[in-house]
Amino acid sequence: MRTAYSVETVRAAERELMARLPDGALMQRAAAGLAAACAELLGRVGRTGRAGRVYGSRVVLLVGTGDNGGDALYAGARLAGRGAGVTAVLLAPDRTHPAGLAALRRAGGRTVQDPAAAEQAVRRADLIVDGIVGIGGKGGLRPDAEALVDVIGETRTPVVAVDLPSGIEADTGEVRGTAVRADLTVTFGTHKPGLLVDPAREYAGSVRLVDIGLALPGEAELEALQHADVAALLPVPGAASDKYRRGVVGIAAGSSRYPGAAVLAVAGALRGGAGAVRYVGPAGDAVLARFPETLVSTGSPERAGRVQAWVVGPGAGDDADAVAAVLKAEVPVLVDADGLRLADRAAVRARRAPTLLTPHAGEAAALLGVAREEVEGARLASVRELAERYGATVLLKGSTTLVASPGGGPVRVNSTGTGWLATAGSGDVLSGLTGSLLAAGLDTLDAGSVGAYLHGLAGRFAANGAPVGAHHVAEAIHKAWRNITP
Repeated sequence: MRTAYSVETVRAAERELMARLPDGALMQRAAAGLAAACAELLGRVGRTGRAGRVYGSRVVLLVGTGDNGGDALYAGARLAGRGAGVTAVLLAPDRTHPAGLAALRRAGGRTVQDPAAAEQAVRRADLIVDGIVGIGGKGGLRPDAEALVDVIGETRTPVVAVDLPSGIEADTGEVRGTAVRADLTVTFGTHKPGLLVDPAREYAGSVRLVDIGLALPGEAELEALQHADVAALLPVPGAASDKYRRGVVGIAAGSSRYPGAAVLAVAGALRGGAGAVRYVGPAGDAVLARFPETLVSTGSPERAGRVQAWVVGPGAGDDADAVAAVLKAEVPVLVDADGLRLADRAAVRARRAPTLLTPHAGEAAALLGVAREEVEGARLASVRELAERYGATVLLKGSTTLVASPGGGPVRVNSTGTGWLATAGSGDVLSGLTGSLLAAGLDTLDAGSVGAYLHGLAGRFAANGAPVGAHHVAEAIHKAWRNITP
């Protein structure tokens, strides 16, 4: 499992470690990892034409104040020692890390301060190292740094960010104005939340974690499941299993206008391992035509029969009665799509059984009473606020899906998806899939996290770099499952 920690936690761990190490040793560890990553990138994509060689390449360091700039300077000294021509652009000459600057000069590196000379160096570089702002940066970049970032954007020069791209906020993933777009981010000790959460994540490029020996606490700010974590959580039937032991999920979805939403939610539930699916709603004929194994009934959800979890809302239109009835059930409930609009917040908070809400950014904005752009710009804060307001676990869909529990604790982040999943009905498949995991006994945090992971992976397999429909995603869930548990 990948984890990410807050700036405060990272700094406390760094202070504790530095107290036990010789002066400067921690920065040298970081610089060694940074220099190695830069050398590797130069060998792969440098302009010099000398594959695998640092010698003769032109490296430009954008150096701000403090330790972030120091890391860049020490790494630059190591590259200069291997024959690279290293130029440090000093954005705050009076506050440049003195020991790092001395090390660079001893190794033969040079410095520039004049804006015109700095721009010329950036345009001629084979590699740019972003050491402008560290993990404490907030509120955007200064104008002189912004001007250089704009120049970088006009070139095709590879960029390596030191710890995180300058201009993004480490703890929140927010981007307030201009920020560096890196090809590679070399981060130290642990991931920072902004490297895993959009919109900042898209600025980070590939992320390489360098172990510098930090001792971090058990509970992180963010968690990102990996294959092994998901494999350990997936429900697998035993020899004595029957459909009830595997989990029966109820689906209250669809309408005369949107029967396809019901079909797709049922598809997700069946592919997600449910022992049986009970469908209630006006799209029964469409569901049976596609999935004859579905147990279809008419009337109220209370009369549908035994279920271990409910999914309500996809394509439901204005059927507030069905949503209200499902919220009264004493089993886990997933609320999606129209159900989010129709669910009474007091009724959700009053539930004794667990509840999982699965909005996209627009739906989350409506629930919070803010503009969609506010949710998209502050996804981490938004998902936490929604979980607190509703007393429910919230899965905020998007390019990086977030899952937050109402009681706090680490937020789960998932990035297995693909942009091709932004297609009508994809969320209905996710709802059914996740509902089947709830019915199998996973708690709301695990069901949401595993469902998002499987759904994203299925989207990748189904799309394979080309447009894809939601029904293809449902059909690819079994391939994703097998990929996780070969």
